[in-house]
This record gives sequence, structure tokens and C-alpha cells, in this order.
Amino acid sequence: MKKNLPLFCLFLLASAFLQAQDAGEIVKKALDNFRGKSSKSTITMKIIRPGWSREIRMKAWSKGDKYSLIKILAPARDKGVAYLKVGKEIWNWQPSIERTIKLPPSMMGQSWMGSDFTNDDLVRESSEVRDYTHRIIGSDTLQGRECWKIELIPKEDAAVVWGKIIMWISKKDYLELRAEFYDEDGTLVNIMKASDIKNMHGRIIPVRLEMIPADKPGQKTVIVYEDIVFDIPIPDSFFSLQNMKKVR
Repeated sequence: MKKNLPLFCLFLLASAFLQAQDAGEIVKKALDNFRGKSSKSTITMKIIRPGWSREIRMKAWSKGDKYSLIKILAPARDKGVAYLKVGKEIWNWQPSIERTIKLPPSMMGQSWMGSDFTNDDLVRESSEVRDYTHRIIGSDTLQGRECWKIELIPKEDAAVVWGKIIMWISKKDYLELRAEFYDEDGTLVNIMKASDIKNMHGRIIPVRLEMIPADKPGQKTVIVYEDIVFDIPIPDSFFSLQNMKKVR
């Protein structure tokens, strides 16, 4: 019995290691499926509150997880406002005061444009692949699709907003259909639901995302992708402070 114990322990360690690899690969495939090598999209975001609602229309460009540019098209008072991400650095252009503001890491958890999405959600400053460890914790069925249920725990040296994330990713086509975001104390803060699955220029993705605060009844933010194309040629030079101000 004693002779078999080390081999048994080795088997358990190997199994845990392989599961962690598999879980991380599942998360990576889901994110790559939605993001592609590059993308250009037109998006409508509706901020819903118990007594009012507000709609924002924008264009967005991305390249991998290093580059991102978002330009507000409407309403008129916000038209021209832009956000640029290059690597770990993020800037905001405010045309009304003709000023570029560099966002410090402390602002990543704050609301983006008054919505229930954070600055980090929109520009993906942190990486669900690099900054977290991954573990499959179960299976579930959402929208008729069998899903892996995967727990993401931040690495010790990672500068991230969330203390834990749980994702539901479909087993057949790697769609992220739900995510729960917890703070450092383990309290559920936000729930993200993805739906309205469509073929967008050859890629199957959910085009409607809802971010719902766990403790604020009647409040949510809905993002709808009106159009999105993937894997288009975008030079790195497109993502510059100069272009952030003039791109349309």
C-alpha cells in the first residue's frame, strides 16, 4: 500500500494539472471565438434604471487583447468621446474640453459611461486567460446548450477587479453564455447573461449581453452588437492617441 501511494498521488496531481490546462484552454477558446484576431463592430448600449433609461451608440475596433479603441457616436452630448487601450495603458479622449486623460489602474473597477459595465469590462485591461487560474467545477445546461462551469481565481500578483469569476461556456461551440463576478469577500456583484445567438459574417456568437447588478432590482445594462466583422486587417498604428481623436 505504501509503495502505491506515491504513484496514486502523482496520478492525482497529473489529473489536476490536466484539468487546469483544459479549463484554461476552454476559456481561451471562448474569448478567441468572440474576439477573433481583430474585429470592427457597431454597438448599442442601453442603460436601464427603475425610473429612466439611456442609450449610447458606438463603434469599436480591437486587435487581440493588446489593442482596443471605442468611439461614441450618440447621443450628441457624448459624441466623439473615445477610449484607447494599448497594452496595459488606457486613455480617454474628451472632445468637449479637448483633453486626453490617462486612466490609472484604480479606475478599472469604476462604471463605464454610467453603465453597469466597468472600464475593465469594456477595454479588457485584465486578461481572463493570463491573470487567473482556471478550474472546471461542474456542468449545466443554458439555452438548450450543455456548458462547462468554470471557476476563475486571480493569481497572487495579478492586478484585477474581481476576486472570483464563474463562467458558463457551451461545450459544442465555446460560447460564453453566463458569467458571475464576485468581489474579494466572495459576494456576488454582477451577473452577465449572453443571448440572441446569430451568425455574424461566418462566426456564431451571442449578440446581446446583459450586465445585471446582483443587489439592485430593476437595474441593468444591455449591449447589442448591431454588426461585427472579424479578422480584418488593422495596423497597430491605428491604435494611437492621434487616431483616437479623429477616427469616425
